[in-house]
Amino acid sequence: MTLNVVDQPVRPEDQKETERRILGALYGQMLGDALGMPSELWPRERVRRHFGWIDHFLDGPAENSAACYFTAGQFTDDTSMALALADALLEADGKVVPELIARNVIRWADNFDAFNKNILGPSSKLALNAQKAGKSIDELENNGVTNGAAMRVSPLGCVLPPQPLERFVEQVWLASSPTHKSDIAVAGAVVIAWAVSQAVEGMDWQHIRLALPAVAEFAQQYRPSTFSASLAARIELALSVVNGSQGNEVASERVYQLVGAGVSTIESVPAAIAMVELAAGDPNRCALLSANLGGDTDTIGAMATAICGALNGVDTIDKSWMATLNRVNPLDMTRYSSAFVRFRQQWREAL
Repeated sequence: MTLNVVDQPVRPEDQKETERRILGALYGQMLGDALGMPSELWPRERVRRHFGWIDHFLDGPAENSAACYFTAGQFTDDTSMALALADALLEADGKVVPELIARNVIRWADNFDAFNKNILGPSSKLALNAQKAGKSIDELENNGVTNGAAMRVSPLGCVLPPQPLERFVEQVWLASSPTHKSDIAVAGAVVIAWAVSQAVEGMDWQHIRLALPAVAEFAQQYRPSTFSASLAARIELALSVVNGSQGNEVASERVYQLVGAGVSTIESVPAAIAMVELAAGDPNRCALLSANLGGDTDTIGAMATAICGALNGVDTIDKSWMATLNRVNPLDMTRYSSAFVRFRQQWREAL
């Protein structure tokens, strides 16, 4: 399927601009994850009652069974798994190799003792334990509907050009397969990765948002496996809720109540798209809005702010937040971004 909703933009010829957007996606993922960590999996009202308004990095509260393992500015399993995917892409010279992704995720989970903590989602835990017991990825059913595939997929959006869409969906399906093979989980991952990819291309948010429902519908019908509600319809609802609300607070409340902010893909991915829309693509504002939304705040923040970072580039992220992220998570992200620019060109030339 070739999506001709709008004319394709002129691709950025300057590799530095492409790398700036890729770094924006990677650091956006990290920012949304770390800022949303303290409030993750708490109801919206409890977030308000406990924090008031989150506007800086905080330690995970001791009483939050998911966030209590993390300190201020530290990213969670969302970004750890995204980096596991990124490392697999590096090792395979830009190709998607599910076994490498699974190996890296399992290595991280073992090192963090994630199997014994309230960290891994139910679908990921079940699939990864099966692989540890010797089951191959091909043998797994993996029909869970949670957001474990979507939350880690942003690096793949940095590597893959958005067209042709069928190739894009197939590669996202492969990258998701170590933990998720369901139509809705893969479709959610496609939506996030495709939005990142288009942003890296230089496409503006208004054009991306118009195309997302069609992309979601195509991806959900690619390998039907569940009776999930329509992701395309839920994304349209999320966008209409934001655009029909007055002010951030009203819009966020309505997204939380009508769209949902839970760990299921059908809620969290549309909620992430809603946060991008509400933030008008600004990564700093998006991270704040996501952290205070309630529900799966770190995952929604990671997905949404990755898109915003790709839209605007790494230099638009608050410098003090960047300094904290680099101090707490001392990683050389340019080793990913420089390689991803090359991989992206390789995929383009393979057409």
